[in-house]
Order: sequence, then structure tokens, then C-alpha cells
Amino acid sequence: MKKQFRIKKNKEFQLAFREGKSFANRQLVIYYLEKTEQAHFRIGLSVGKKIGNAVVRNRIKRYLRKAFQELEADILRPADIVIIARNPTNKMGYEEIKKSLIHLLNRERLLRRRTVRQGNKV
Repeated sequence: MKKQFRIKKNKEFQLAFREGKSFANRQLVIYYLEKTEQAHFRIGLSVGKKIGNAVVRNRIKRYLRKAFQELEADILRPADIVIIARNPTNKMGYEEIKKSLIHLLNRERLLRRRTVRQGNKV
């Protein structure tokens, strides 16, 4: 994922936490702050040490970045999106994490409607 699509600064994370909307399922928490002045969305990832060792945490972040890369064209509004992984993600594979992410984004109408069958567009 390109640098322009990432949130890196603590101040930007804190702004999303303070002023953004949040929604969650068992695996992920998403904070969403709409930014009309931006041309595209940006994501910030947070995977705490309680989830697992560095290898597990980096795998989860890699899966989330890849899922966003595949969903890039379907995200509707420019925004800052912060994703916090919860404990069940440490036992999940890529497809399960992507499905969980799509579920949350669809529920909050941040994603264009589409049917998902085993990760493929239909």
C-alpha cells in the first residue's frame, strides 16, 4: 500500500479516535473520520501486543493492507480509517479477516454494494 494511503502520526490517530465514528464486530474495531478535503481514503492499523508476538501482529497488518488494496476502488468516501484488531484475529486467515472487514464496511455503508463469494466479485 502506498504511503499516501497510510496514517502514521499519533496526532492523526488521536483525531480519528476523538472525532470519528466507531463501529465493531468481534474481530475488528473501526474508527472512521470523513475528510472531504482528501482525494482518497487513508488507513491506520493498530494491533496490540496482547494479540500475539511480532510475527502474528505483522501478519494481521499485512492481511488488512492487502484487503484494503483489493477494496480500494469500492470505498465510497475520502476518509481516515483506523482499524484496531481484536484477539480473535490471531487465529484467522486472510479470507476470514477480509470477510470481517467487508461486513463492517458494508454495515456502515462505506463500501459499494457487491456480492462476495470466496473473495471474488460477482
